[in-house]
Amino acid sequence: MNIGITLVIQGLAFFAVAWLVMTFGWPNIMSAIEERQKKIADGLAAADRGQKDLDDAKAQAAEIVKEARVKAAQVIDQANRRSNVLVDEAKGTASAEADRVVAAARDTIAIDAARARGELRTEVAALAVQGASQLLGREVNAAAHADLGDAQAFVGRLLALAAQAMRQNYDGAEGSGRRQKLATRRRRHR
Repeated sequence: MNIGITLVIQGLAFFAVAWLVMTFGWPNIMSAIEERQKKIADGLAAADRGQKDLDDAKAQAAEIVKEARVKAAQVIDQANRRSNVLVDEAKGTASAEADRVVAAARDTIAIDAARARGELRTEVAALAVQGASQLLGREVNAAAHADLGDAQAFVGRLLALAAQAMRQNYDGAEGSGRRQKLATRRRRHR
């Protein structure tokens, strides 16, 4: 066989196969390649969108955490202010209660002191009356006269002590009025 004819036949066969592939196989191959490229492009776009959504979600999460921290700080600050207000109210209430208790105690002390002064005044008056009655009930002789001088000195000292106690215990108008009465009584006994 001749090499020229073989080459021509091979060339014709090559062109026939190329034409058949180009007509029937190439469009299918190209559509598969294009479809694959489209899927890859869509996947890359979806990955980009996913990354963008992830970044947005991270930013939103950071913003939410920041707002939560600010709100928590506000709640803590408000709780601290409220606790300070409650402590101040409790201190005020306790102070008012303490003042009330102290005032009640002072009133009780004043009443007890007045009662004690009255009892002391009554006892001093009773002793003075008893001493005077004993002095007046005796006979007057030389021995009794000497005892009378001692008794008068004792009554004088007793009245002076009573007057001094009353001056110390009673101040103001009420005390000065009682002092005047006591001075009048003393003048009568002399």
